Amino acid sequence: MNPDHPHHYTSELPASLYTAEQTRELDSTAVVEGIAGFDLMSRAGRVAFDVMKEKWPGAKRVTIFCGGGNNGGDGYIIASLARQSGMSVTLIQMSDPSRLKGDALLAFGQARADQVDMKPFDRNMGIDADVVVDAMLGTGLSGEVRDPYASAIQLINHAGLPALAVDIPSGLCSDTGVSLGVTLQASVTVTFIGMKQGLLTGQAPRFCGELIFGGLAVPWSVYEQVPVSAELIQPSWVRQQLPARPRDAHKGLFGHLLVIGGDLGMGGAVAMAAEAAGRCGAGLVSVITRSEHVPAILSRRPECMVLGCDEGSNIEQAIEKATAIVAGPGIGRGRWAAFLLEQALASEVSVVLDADGLNYLAALAEQSPDAARRGNWILTPHPGEAARLLQSDSRSVQQDRFRAVTRLCERFDGTVLLKGAGTLIKSPECLTRISDTGNPGMASGGMGDVLSGVIGALVAQGMSLHDAASAGAWIHGAAADRNAALTGERGMLATDLMPHLQALVNNQ
Repeated sequence: MNPDHPHHYTSELPASLYTAEQTRELDSTAVVEGIAGFDLMSRAGRVAFDVMKEKWPGAKRVTIFCGGGNNGGDGYIIASLARQSGMSVTLIQMSDPSRLKGDALLAFGQARADQVDMKPFDRNMGIDADVVVDAMLGTGLSGEVRDPYASAIQLINHAGLPALAVDIPSGLCSDTGVSLGVTLQASVTVTFIGMKQGLLTGQAPRFCGELIFGGLAVPWSVYEQVPVSAELIQPSWVRQQLPARPRDAHKGLFGHLLVIGGDLGMGGAVAMAAEAAGRCGAGLVSVITRSEHVPAILSRRPECMVLGCDEGSNIEQAIEKATAIVAGPGIGRGRWAAFLLEQALASEVSVVLDADGLNYLAALAEQSPDAARRGNWILTPHPGEAARLLQSDSRSVQQDRFRAVTRLCERFDGTVLLKGAGTLIKSPECLTRISDTGNPGMASGGMGDVLSGVIGALVAQGMSLHDAASAGAWIHGAAADRNAALTGERGMLATDLMPHLQALVNNQ
């Protein structure tokens, strides 16, 4: 189908992301540019109906829950189309139709003219359908979901039926990806005109199911008038960052990464970071770790140069040879760790700071905020580490991940990668980027160590910090997705990603 056709839709999501306010601005600008509001609503309803027919071709009975705003108007359009196609349609009205206005009122009139069976919501009702459509609460929701909507969402969730969410699952915040009390569990979410940033991070991946985007043939001139809030990392962009190597290349062209960490009992962390760096193209990889770990790392990866380091050792010479540093994997919180981290952070070499390196930084920031602003570094916290860095708690971080990553970037004057479903990357004076690769199989030990090695390798090869963190997050998640496709999510190990990392950095 022609991408400029009003009924075109795709699972390839656009790079430009918007807040709810910006999306409403896109809608109003499209109307000013000559597309009638009811025309947009009709296009949205048609796309949602076409997606429903594609995803559940055998469905003969549909129940559509309609709210009192324009999201409900989309639902009335879907009901008309389903009725015209011969489906058995039940429309549940969550709001008195006498309160409908504008385009939603026109859509209601069309559904009534098509003799759609409509009835008010009853919390004791059952759902007799093959598929359910959620057209209740759109992007305008603020605050916790209240009845009767909360009861309707729970009814649908407990019905065990496939559900199509129109624009956004009811109860989800489109700006933050946070569940507002109770949220509809969609099988598929089809969203329109502007891709909402909150659909891609936080709790959203749990509730959205498969994401489908319909641009509704809104002209490019509309998008030129509304700023974007964030960017979704595209596979094509990642490929552009990894051009073919020159035929006369040598290892000196691709950087020297130094990995620092691995306190007693945690040598595997630096081993995995170093191996990932090698697989992602660093020309040379050195490791500084406890002397006890040197034989194990060399036996696993003899390509690495491994230096055993005791407390009080000077590592300035190793740092001077490095193009980039990864500091923190398995480093612990003792005096040995503090000694190494102090030297690493005192250098002018770009640093990827991870794991207990971030806990060291949190303590340093409490003592001396100015000493914790370095500039040329990448911080890679998970929500718990981010909370410590912000002197907050992980719940507050997760309540607004976009705000948290921006605050971290400002406080520490560097690039920040906030881990979690829908990883966020923020650098000073750059738009926040989102990586939507990855899966729950990554919830296992060592994944963060591998990520730091991937990013470190890209920095060592000359990428900017913002681009290295962005491409690294995407590649890391994509490697896990490839592995999950082969063997499943449960039981995935961090080292399972290695062959996939190498394929991805070679654009295979």
